[in-house]
Amino acid sequence: MIRALRMNRTKLIMITPAVLVIVALIAFPIIYTVQLSFTEGLGSGQAFSLDNYRAVLSDTGRFWPAVLRTVIFTVGALVLQLVLGIGTALLLRRPFRGHNAVKTILILPLVTSPVAVASIWLLMLEPNLGIVNEVLGWFQIAPQGWLKDPGQAFPTLILLDIWQFTPLIVLITLAGLSGLPEEVEEAAVVDGANYLQRTRHVTLPLLRNTIVVAAVLRGVDAMKTFDIIYATVGPGGGGGHTAETLNVYVYGLSFDYIEIGKAAVALIAFFIMVLAVALLIIRRAARE
Repeated sequence: MIRALRMNRTKLIMITPAVLVIVALIAFPIIYTVQLSFTEGLGSGQAFSLDNYRAVLSDTGRFWPAVLRTVIFTVGALVLQLVLGIGTALLLRRPFRGHNAVKTILILPLVTSPVAVASIWLLMLEPNLGIVNEVLGWFQIAPQGWLKDPGQAFPTLILLDIWQFTPLIVLITLAGLSGLPEEVEEAAVVDGANYLQRTRHVTLPLLRNTIVVAAVLRGVDAMKTFDIIYATVGPGGGGGHTAETLNVYVYGLSFDYIEIGKAAVALIAFFIMVLAVALLIIRRAARE
């Protein structure tokens, strides 16, 4: 008994420094950002005030539209990625001729950097010279502005995110499928369930934890999307800020307008959004 207590105390002593360092690394940026949100930035000497909060939270021209676009971007991309990713994984579950080649091709968008993806799609979606409008012309469909059109840029960016990150859902779902017990599905077959019934009532419920993990990882990552937006439509989310999400808004405040205090307020709002989405998905999954 005494030996066990000594062992536990030794383990606690050895782990404590690492835990303290990790906590400090996480807590310091958060505390520093909160402190910045009440001032005008480094070395300003300004007393704490709520001016930055009033300015940002009353900004109905850019801040709140950016929040709304961030929510639409995340929900739109995540829902379609889950549907397409889970469906594709179910199709790839059973081996077939060329199975490995198909999986390799599917992974290619995922391993390509967002800036490279942006460059590829900028060329393909170029209104005058791009291959996409050329193909539409074969079917007598009028050319589209895509990323150059302020009215089409935002939905086009959602499609690019779906194209790049659906393979991540496929990979996570395939990993979950590989660990499912075959006996349960075999019992459903014996009971006369067809493929759709087995998928709906057996496979998907067993995959629930895997799907929750995929949704949390991808949902939080989609909220943080910045590089592909900035690389395709430019600073401020393009003309009229029509594709500006919260990340792009914060970057503009920090480095284009040097409004550090207001950027800190927007970052705190962004942190709360990310935390709320993660907790909402986890709590909903736990309730089910």
